[in-house]
Amino acid sequence: MTLTFHRDGEVPDVIPAATVILIRDGGDGLETLVLRRNAKLAFAGGHWVFPGGRIDDGDVEGEDGADTELAATARLGMAAARRAAVREAAEEAGLVVDTDALVPFSHWTPPAVAIKRFATWFFLAPAPAGDVTIDGGEIHEHLWARPADALRMRDEGEIELSPPTWRTLERLARSATVVEAMADATDGVVEYFVTRIALIEGGAVAMWHGDAGYETEDPDLPGPRHRLAMVPGPWGYERNTEPEGRTNHE
Repeated sequence: MTLTFHRDGEVPDVIPAATVILIRDGGDGLETLVLRRNAKLAFAGGHWVFPGGRIDDGDVEGEDGADTELAATARLGMAAARRAAVREAAEEAGLVVDTDALVPFSHWTPPAVAIKRFATWFFLAPAPAGDVTIDGGEIHEHLWARPADALRMRDEGEIELSPPTWRTLERLARSATVVEAMADATDGVVEYFVTRIALIEGGAVAMWHGDAGYETEDPDLPGPRHRLAMVPGPWGYERNTEPEGRTNHE
């Protein structure tokens, strides 16, 4: 995994964004769509991701970019995030997703050391009918894969994943069908992940809320674990904390 940090010590502004995790029932179980970003892109170049991107002014319904400050505030809203996720699915994969089908899955904010910081809503939705179409510019390949297979491919060096994508696939791998995955998202907790990164022997560790080392960014502190060790070979995920967040019924 390539870690890219900013150099001047200033924390980049957070950019609101949205992603949609599209799932379908395949012959051997649940499958999800992942796209390979152009390796030349500065942000997550070469990584396999879900369709998504920043929330644009056009995603803020009724504002038309006329009031920049108001648009920037509204852009943080759930409705704008939903529209952005649907728009990105059309632009990056050529798929028309029903906005009402999106179920909030999680929210991710990158660490302060990231060169770009996209605070991203992750939504889950059944994949619509139609063929995936990519532009060959920002997106170079696509793949329908079982979540467990995508994780294995990363372990074997075939694809590259970012921690939020890895963690999302790990959760999806627990569901055998679209119905099960959608029920898990609807009834489960929508967690907010603000990642903190620390270096460890051979690599780095991403820590999240509840981990003993989270507040001090000291991975050696004893106590509860909620982290992903990103080292050569298979990554190691540890969690013995309870989910924190809200459900989609609240």
